Amino acid sequence: MANKPIPMEDPLFLFSRGLRWLHSRWLGATYPFAGFGRHVSIDSSCDILRSTARDIQFGDEVVLANDIWLNAVPTTDNSGPKIILGNHCKIGRRCSISARNRITLEDDVLFAPSVLIMDHNHEFSDIDLPIRVQGVTAGGRITIEKNCWLGYGVVVLCNSGELTMGRNSVIGANSVVTKSFPPFSIIAGNPAKLVRTYDPKEKRWIKVL
Repeated sequence: MANKPIPMEDPLFLFSRGLRWLHSRWLGATYPFAGFGRHVSIDSSCDILRSTARDIQFGDEVVLANDIWLNAVPTTDNSGPKIILGNHCKIGRRCSISARNRITLEDDVLFAPSVLIMDHNHEFSDIDLPIRVQGVTAGGRITIEKNCWLGYGVVVLCNSGELTMGRNSVIGANSVVTKSFPPFSIIAGNPAKLVRTYDPKEKRWIKVL
């Protein structure tokens, strides 16, 4: 039996690609971002407020898929961008990045769908007030170093201090990360634990006992 030809994509797909291109150019031209690199692609379904754009910085060739939320919590200080996405970062569908202080994704960071990154939390210390009116905690800072891969449903939370995910690390699906890990780590679980590390001498990933 002869191989069947691969069907062409729906022509309407070209329309959605064109809309994405126009939307990205519109954002870059009219939103006061802290930085907007070359060939940035942002789907029209993404939730990014013009009022917080000055707290967001994009490197070159950043891609934001459908239904992504970038949230920069307003504060009185002016210490630079709160959300920094380095060159070639690719963010999957339905991801959320919410920063009060600073969340940095270095170059070539890759997110699967439904990843949540937050450097703060809702305040809930006053039991006589609704949580929705108590604001947010002081929080900390999060750095995801270059070439990290975060699997489906990963949650990274930092309530205080510095949380760093070392370069070339992998976080397994549905893991909850609340502390730092060194470069070349594979981590998984809730709470996330180190399960493998890369051995440069043997040039392979070694299981952690």
